[in-house]
Amino acid sequence: MNLRLQNISKIVGAQTHLFEMSLTLQAGLNVLLGPTQAGKTSLMRLMAGLDKPTSGQILIDQHDVTGLPVQKRSVAFVYQQFVNYPSFTVFDNIASPLRLRGASQADIKAQVQSVAEMMHIEHLLSRLPAALSGGQQQRTAIARALVKQADLLLLDEPLVNLDYKLREELRAEMLEIFKRRDAIVVYATTEPLEALMLGGVTAVLDAGRLLQTGSTLEVYHRPVSMRVAEVFSDPPMNLIAAQIDGISAKLSSGISFNLPSHMKNLASGNYKLGIRASHAKLAGLDSHAKLAGLDSHAKLAGSSNQTANSLQIAAQVDLADISGSETYVHASSPDFSVVVQLTGVHSFARLQQVTVILEPSKLFAFDASGLLQAAPTRASGLLAVTV
Repeated sequence: MNLRLQNISKIVGAQTHLFEMSLTLQAGLNVLLGPTQAGKTSLMRLMAGLDKPTSGQILIDQHDVTGLPVQKRSVAFVYQQFVNYPSFTVFDNIASPLRLRGASQADIKAQVQSVAEMMHIEHLLSRLPAALSGGQQQRTAIARALVKQADLLLLDEPLVNLDYKLREELRAEMLEIFKRRDAIVVYATTEPLEALMLGGVTAVLDAGRLLQTGSTLEVYHRPVSMRVAEVFSDPPMNLIAAQIDGISAKLSSGISFNLPSHMKNLASGNYKLGIRASHAKLAGLDSHAKLAGLDSHAKLAGSSNQTANSLQIAAQVDLADISGSETYVHASSPDFSVVVQLTGVHSFARLQQVTVILEPSKLFAFDASGLLQAAPTRASGLLAVTV
């Protein structure tokens, strides 16, 4: 089974929600990745038949369903908000699509029990949604979608309103469920890490445009453009202006380095070099070591975490943002502003002097038009799921 969007666009009034694009989705997991207002929901509404495209066709197994209303399609939709019937019990919420289909009472009872057990809410079947936690309500909504056994299952940021632990738990459970389903599953997210965890195929969207589609790891490792690389990194990929003369690269401050093997065939000219925050380091600070306490500033000395080919750039700390078990150090120099992602809780003083360590082997190169010209080899450590 496949779903093909052929030259579709969506214009509402004077606004273009989706610029013309073509996309083919096969059975299995498909991820729509993009920031808020990238066009993910607009695209899913077209897939579902809730809206009609301004131009183009929507085909399922070569059959044109462009004008077919949602009621006549085999589709289930899960929204980021907890959409349940407030006066129905959990059992009745899950059973509602089966009753609309005219299933027998015995069949309804068996299927509701089965999917409720799958979502770990079988003990809640007699409760009303108001008596449930947010996670339980979303499990109910997902169970109602799953029980339909639809050919197309659409999930629009279904976990965004849940706490971190619950998101991790529910995502893992849904992945196992998706593997057992012979359906086209489309999952929308704004989070690069979630896309990597889900795997499958990823389509990257931005401002209503389809930028790239392919296997999730391939898109991550070889983003076709600077914008794809920014979208598929959290925080966005660091970018540094450089001039390449065929054998070396020079930053605006005059710092130069020999081109790594994956960049040696680049033509001379101006480029933007990209590196993910997780691959930048600070001299003398092991990015996997946790400094004790928040009341003392990180002391940087020596350069134990650099190689002979490392690029060293003096910078000052603008901000150290602690998020969970990671610290994001925002630092600046005459050449660039960079974010360094450190594992563990670290404390830095504002304007503290640091040395940023960049490994040339982990640099991406984009030309003046923003297109990818060179990407690190996977042997340089990019197989790790870090964004």
